[in-house]
Amino acid sequence: MSNTIQIKIQPAEKSRLDLVNFNQIEFGKVFSDHMFMADYSDGEWKNFKIVPYAPLSFMPGSSIFHYGQSVFEGMKAYKGQNGEISIFRPEINFERINASAERMCIPKIPKDIFMEGLTELLQIDKGWIPGLANTSLYIRPYIFAVDEYIGIKPSEKYKFIIFTCPVGPYYSKPLKVKIERKYSRAVHGGTGYAKAAGNYAGSLYPAKIAQENGYDQLIWTDGATHQNIEEAGTMNIMFMKGNTLITAGTGDTVLKGITRDSVLKIAKEWGVDIEERTISVEEIIKSLEKGEITEAFGTGTAATIAMIEVIADDNKEYTLPLPGPDSFSTRIFDELDQIKTGKKEDRHGWIYTV
Repeated sequence: MSNTIQIKIQPAEKSRLDLVNFNQIEFGKVFSDHMFMADYSDGEWKNFKIVPYAPLSFMPGSSIFHYGQSVFEGMKAYKGQNGEISIFRPEINFERINASAERMCIPKIPKDIFMEGLTELLQIDKGWIPGLANTSLYIRPYIFAVDEYIGIKPSEKYKFIIFTCPVGPYYSKPLKVKIERKYSRAVHGGTGYAKAAGNYAGSLYPAKIAQENGYDQLIWTDGATHQNIEEAGTMNIMFMKGNTLITAGTGDTVLKGITRDSVLKIAKEWGVDIEERTISVEEIIKSLEKGEITEAFGTGTAATIAMIEVIADDNKEYTLPLPGPDSFSTRIFDELDQIKTGKKEDRHGWIYTV
């Protein structure tokens, strides 16, 4: 890619790479050497630069601390078979961050800034991409308001930042999840479809209650009736019933997951029946009681394919058999992993090579 923007580069004086044990990487706790930054003011994006990963400085009156105008994305880069850098479907992340930005009254980021900033950053920090099985370089682009102003209105100034961190699996074991019948993650007309920071802040308290009771995550239900399943805490959720893969349809209360979309496309090619529709809690519970649901799993960039072994509703738990090598969730995990790392042909054009 030939750059259409001028990016100033300030290299780190000393890399921190030699301090990292890539055999034991905790998700989201180790950060690469550099970050890409851009500023928005006077109606345009400007000041493109790559600088060492370091603290930021803001005034106490900065609007981000008070009114929460912030959106983000998550994607991953992998080492390809020939040493190239492979990113999984970044153009979709670009489209989604702008859909989120529009909902939160944040100016859209142009594609050249997003892609060229990302590409240049990965070329500089390519040594941070781990090569072990089930590892990757997690990429976090985000935009937030920076006006120093106390008043409820859209900010006039913003920052766009991309940083990266080497990661292992988000979940290291199959999950115990609980169907949430009281609290709501999203409502029609709200911001549930956007990757807005406040969505996740609002989910922390009910998730904390669930974790105190021994569960890893929640299955969110619709905010109006709590009778229909929508998504899980950090991912979309899918159920395998016979040869049918069932998942909630997307809309303004369900995030349009990129991994979700990828799984559905491959499943269709494999001849799996797919149902994207309203899923009642009652249907799932009855199917679990009859043993009709053989697999349940989450899909997401961080989680990838997260196996679910226990689903709880009220005080009753339903245990699912752990997926074997021929199960759909195991096969789809392996298929996606091989596409991302270049071990299998990318027939869909999903891989962006740096």
